[in-house]
Amino acid sequence: MKSLLNKSLLDIDQLNPNDIKNIIDEATSLSEKRNPMTKKYLGGKSVLTLFFENSTRTRTSFELAAKKLGSDVINFSLESSSVKKGESLLNTIKTLEAMKFDLLIVRHADSGAPYFISKNINIPVINAGDGLHAHPTQTLLDIYTIQKKLGTLKNKKISIIGDVLHSRVARSNILGFAKLGATVYINSPRTLSLWKNKLFESNNSKVIFVDNIYNALDDADVIMPLRIQLERQKQGNIPSLREYSKYWGINSQKLKIAKKDVLIMHPGPVNEGIEITTELVNSDKSLINEQVKNGLYIRMAIIKSILSEICK
Repeated sequence: MKSLLNKSLLDIDQLNPNDIKNIIDEATSLSEKRNPMTKKYLGGKSVLTLFFENSTRTRTSFELAAKKLGSDVINFSLESSSVKKGESLLNTIKTLEAMKFDLLIVRHADSGAPYFISKNINIPVINAGDGLHAHPTQTLLDIYTIQKKLGTLKNKKISIIGDVLHSRVARSNILGFAKLGATVYINSPRTLSLWKNKLFESNNSKVIFVDNIYNALDDADVIMPLRIQLERQKQGNIPSLREYSKYWGINSQKLKIAKKDVLIMHPGPVNEGIEITTELVNSDKSLINEQVKNGLYIRMAIIKSILSEICK
């Protein structure tokens, strides 16, 4: 698999369906291995994680993925870095480039920061989430999770519910799901929406914005409520969390019009009782823990495909 060799992964739109298939095939192969030889894939390679935003799931997943492949992993600590002393992002990454790392994994609060970094250094960059823009590895692990359960995304109805406006996951998932043939329904409060976004409308007719949540849930194969970003609600985009839960929270009653075997996904972390009930989080319909598990193998596959010349 050479599609990503020595290249950066900045968003899902740089990948075609065959690239996605190759990454998923590699993730499947890695998930089936019970062989310590995986630790020798990237022996001698060094990976630096640059997380300018707090993260638990994504950062830990990337670190574990790189270590399982045998690379050395160094964490960039923002609190003790020169960034806190006023050093520019450009000077910081140029300093780090001089240390000869083989791969940078970057999360940043500003949309476009990984693109800026990638243009200014000669080291591959993986975007681990940038502002409100993109989260490509989350999309790939979500695609992988759906395919493992349904076999394909083609002609499946996938409904994304909630705070789309502030969700980089939603933006990447809309592009990725539609690219593989799913019809993506989007429902959210108007104040938290990308209603009739011209990018999605002009590029793909399989993206459908609906006002009524029941139009999104009706006969859905997969439902993905998004996290209400509590830190952003001081903006007054919703009257209250209680009202949001009443109208957009996913519960067993609302699921009655979806398919009986509907799958529930969530990018995490989950605000139980707000965007989804605890009952559904723990139900047999939930793939939330599967997403976390599959994320490890997807990130192993991506790192391996970027750094390892033995990928076939």
